[in-house]
Amino acid sequence: MTFLTIGHRGVMGVEPENTMRSFVRAERSGMDVIALDLRLSKDGTLVVLHDAEVDRTTDGSGAVTDLTLAELRGLDAGYGQHVPVLEEVLDAVRAPLQVQVHDLGVATALAELLLGRDLTGRVEVASFRDEVLGETSRLVPGVRTALYADQSAADAEATVGRAVDAGVQTLALNIRHLTLNTVESAHEAGLRVIGWTVNCLDHLRLARALGLDGVVTDFPEIRSTGRFTA
Repeated sequence: MTFLTIGHRGVMGVEPENTMRSFVRAERSGMDVIALDLRLSKDGTLVVLHDAEVDRTTDGSGAVTDLTLAELRGLDAGYGQHVPVLEEVLDAVRAPLQVQVHDLGVATALAELLLGRDLTGRVEVASFRDEVLGETSRLVPGVRTALYADQSAADAEATVGRAVDAGVQTLALNIRHLTLNTVESAHEAGLRVIGWTVNCLDHLRLARALGLDGVVTDFPEIRSTGRFTA
């Protein structure tokens, strides 16, 4: 089975996160999948931002939902980059996308786009929220989904159960809290298991030793190193 490297918000360790510059570099670095985050602007456009506010990642301030697309596009997201819209990313890179959805409003808008552009083969929908994944699956039959969880050792088995109940194909877990028992339990349930966020050689070796199917990373070097790390 192929060991996947998923570029976290592009390659946010070396480029401004969730920008076109970061996504293009992720693809050129050979990332198998590009992960990004979605929010809705005040006027209902799917924009690529992680936080509910723009303060941390741009030169602006305020809630994303209080800003129109035009206002968001006027912000500097780093090195002169603007805040992308999802369709811009879809057209600029060819890699598969893993799209992180934080709320039901975004899930509904995304479902319309996935159906309208027939993107179920290219886009995997990810979330920390079970209800978001359930609603997405209801609106877009056949869509691939991924449950993210910051599990502890105590609730690892319950997390696998959540993933099965949610009908996801992928379970993405914090590499710092992962155990072999959890990975084996998830694999026995037919789930692909991804570790996040893997930014050093020690964590990459751990991911390989645990038999993970892939990792989320901020750095392009993990892609090349991972090919030779057993």
